[in-house]
Amino acid sequence: MTEDNIKQIMINEHLVGIVGLDDAIKKILPKGGSDEEIKNKLLQEISIHNYIPSSAHDAYANALLREFKIAQEMPVDAEPVHGLNIEVVGLGCARCDQLENDVRDLLSEMKIAAGLRHVTDIKEIARYKLLGSPALVINKKVVSVGEVPPKSRIREWIIEAFDQTNN
Repeated sequence: MTEDNIKQIMINEHLVGIVGLDDAIKKILPKGGSDEEIKNKLLQEISIHNYIPSSAHDAYANALLREFKIAQEMPVDAEPVHGLNIEVVGLGCARCDQLENDVRDLLSEMKIAAGLRHVTDIKEIARYKLLGSPALVINKKVVSVGEVPPKSRIREWIIEAFDQTNN
């Protein structure tokens, strides 16, 4: 499996890398089934290449079902997340990668813990209805589209969002 086969998903308010999720979803798509059947099939497929702690079995099952529904373009409830969550939205061009690296560097410099995710799936990108890339989304608020903003501006957005989540 290549690194491209790793997808980060939110499980119990933590980003977790799952190996082979897209392949597992593709295997189940034609068959489908009830939510419980889909959960069980996904867990079975995912556990081949991933460790799933028994204490988090239900959380993984729910997160996997959510990802399955997203792939099917079905309505889903987002994982409730607390704290700072940042998404770089774009297909993975050099500018997208630069924006992700800038955000990661700033978070490290500022010693702020945050969920950072690079959204590269075209279906998921389409849901944002953005007219450019890269885009920067902080706590579900689009703060920048079509450019790599200066680090000073990104820092301001991070501080503003951090202050809002901690008040």
